[in-house]
Amino acid sequence: MDASILVIGSDRFRSFSLDRIRDLATFTVEVADNSSEAMPLIQAQQPDLVLIQAEQPHGIELCQQIKLQNRLAWIYCIVIDDQPLNRSDQLNREVKLLEAGADAYVWMPDAEMISSDAEREFYDRRLQVQVQAGLRRVQNHRELIRANDVLSAIALSDPLTELNNRRAFEWELPRQIQNARSRNVPISLIMMDVDYFKVINDTHGHLVGDAVLKLLSARLRHNLRFYDTPFRYGGEEFVVILSDTACQEAQRIAHRLCQLINYQPFVINETLDLSVTISAGVATLEITDDARGTSLLQRADQRLLQAKAQGRNCVVGCPNVWA
Repeated sequence: MDASILVIGSDRFRSFSLDRIRDLATFTVEVADNSSEAMPLIQAQQPDLVLIQAEQPHGIELCQQIKLQNRLAWIYCIVIDDQPLNRSDQLNREVKLLEAGADAYVWMPDAEMISSDAEREFYDRRLQVQVQAGLRRVQNHRELIRANDVLSAIALSDPLTELNNRRAFEWELPRQIQNARSRNVPISLIMMDVDYFKVINDTHGHLVGDAVLKLLSARLRHNLRFYDTPFRYGGEEFVVILSDTACQEAQRIAHRLCQLINYQPFVINETLDLSVTISAGVATLEITDDARGTSLLQRADQRLLQAKAQGRNCVVGCPNVWA
């Protein structure tokens, strides 16, 4: 696998370490002279492996900083000690480093302390084994992240329409409200519902009803601005978050969507075309609205009900605002 590695220590240490692991994988290598220089690189680039010279000042603190941050804690930290130490000192240093968060401690004696090629090969292999363990953990981490991304996408997606679902809406709306308020820009909602959808299901069956929802969703996707976000809220109800959009413009968009839905029949199959209309309610964020958007959504929903009561295939928006 390809991997990124950061080596922290003296020139001699960097050369010594990389010579022993260069054949294990294709590495992208970054270097740092000390722990202070290393942390900004770790924050910015998030290397897969970090090799730290044990004699580096603040090496223990560096391990602690990495492991205390959730977005960095998966990085595999190997501390390499090339100082002449007796066995007791090695064990004491290893315990301190592992307690601080290092994933592995490897003692690599200086060449003058090695008596044979076999002994040298043993120490080289010990470092290589730890690096391979780190690579396996990194690979497992990547696969877990990919699996979580897939599961998140499934959990937030409506399988029929391929739009984001209600759960995704309930997560996204507070985020967009916070962003709108921090930037002091408007945000609006369109709540819409397919008119007489029960009649479609009762007359033609649920498979036809599903086909209508899929075709309607496709029209929404293809006729909204790239920064507007449609969601299937539930059943035949849909909601659209309109970023940077005040109520008058939101009402124009809602009217245009109603016309686009009604303008051309929905071709279900070779023998069935259906005329479909939608009703819509529009609301814009107000100062008094809560951060989660509950009151904003309630106003849009109430105006959708008003549109239904007024005869359907129409839009009810903000009072005293005309599209």
